[in-house]
Amino acid sequence: MSKTPSSDPIHARTRESLILAAGAVFAEQGFRAATVRDICKSAGANVAAVNYHFRDKAGLYRAVWQYSHHCALRKYPLQHGASEDAKPQDKLRAYISSFLLRIFDKGEIAWFGKLISREMIEPTPVLEALVKEEIQPQLIYLSGIVRCILGPKATDIQVQRSAMSVVSQCVFYHHCGPVIRHLLPHLTFSKSQIEELADHIYKFSLAAMKGLGK
Repeated sequence: MSKTPSSDPIHARTRESLILAAGAVFAEQGFRAATVRDICKSAGANVAAVNYHFRDKAGLYRAVWQYSHHCALRKYPLQHGASEDAKPQDKLRAYISSFLLRIFDKGEIAWFGKLISREMIEPTPVLEALVKEEIQPQLIYLSGIVRCILGPKATDIQVQRSAMSVVSQCVFYHHCGPVIRHLLPHLTFSKSQIEELADHIYKFSLAAMKGLGK
């Protein structure tokens, strides 16, 4: 019986090497500027390997996004230490901390923050699928927390906008990093500073939601 690409150890290693090489290239150059040739050269693979494993460059990019996203979530889960029966406020604080740590992570495969930034500036053909599969479930989770904080009288619009406001505060510090580094050079986004920032965003957001709840 012949082995499928996913079960063959050699094919599996080639596929992983392509994802790891492509992640670094896409994060630094963006989807459109990156070339399959450069990615394969970095991975030590034949150019035809991309078509074999991912169909095309867009398929490889989507695989990189999924790999990066799942690695980031394994390292910093949405709950981030908050138990299932924790108070909504505690879940909100944990969510904010997890999100900031993911986008500011400086680990070996920490492409997540850069990939998000590039996708916002220059959307790719796979954005719709990424939103549906990777981003929307997180927004639904956050919206559930926000609805509990706002109370039963909150409208869907209030919940949606409040959840988006929480996310907006987080991504602002990442996406506007070059300006912030000039304005606030002391802010290096170390883990301790990220936790301080998470605490500020949490308190600011919670105060605003309590005001809306009234």
